[in-house]
Amino acid sequence: MPPVTQALIVVNVAVFLLQMATDLPLIDWFALWPVSTGLEASSGFEPWQLISYSFLHGGVAHILFNMFALYMFGGEIERLFGSRFYLAYYFACVLSAAVTHLIVTGWMGGTPYPTVGASGGIYGLLLAFGLYFPDRRVILLFPPIPMSARTFVFGFAALELFFGITGTAAGIAHFAHLGGMLGGWLLIQYRRGRFPFRR
Repeated sequence: MPPVTQALIVVNVAVFLLQMATDLPLIDWFALWPVSTGLEASSGFEPWQLISYSFLHGGVAHILFNMFALYMFGGEIERLFGSRFYLAYYFACVLSAAVTHLIVTGWMGGTPYPTVGASGGIYGLLLAFGLYFPDRRVILLFPPIPMSARTFVFGFAALELFFGITGTAAGIAHFAHLGGMLGGWLLIQYRRGRFPFRR
């Protein structure tokens, strides 16, 4: 496994174990809170939360699926991009996911809640995999249906957009996932020297 992917998995798992083993208010300090929550129980929004939220997870299933996807797709993309650009790419996706989530939830309103998880970065990696390896065959876990990486990735994007607009599967930051893909697309366009960037 390439070094950055391995380090990301190790750090995510270590932080999750810290969450489970201690009473430290990590969610209050490091989850992504709306810019103005008005909740006394939380410390409110802080700039570092734009990155730190990605190392926290909401449960065993949450971190297992995210780390499995990071293992499956991250190593391939790291070998393609090189470790330095890969690291920048991953955190750009995490950041764009956070910003997109804050903008959309601020506009839509509703009950403020903390956002956690590496999914923004993961969805950016999925996008890269679909764009660079479009004909690679992948198989869904549930149900186990084989399909091309292009179909897999853009099918996921379409579902996230549908769920986000309709409010289906509440409690999941669907627009953060799409924001991670948007950040990934921008970085890939920059790397290729294409719109909206020119070399």
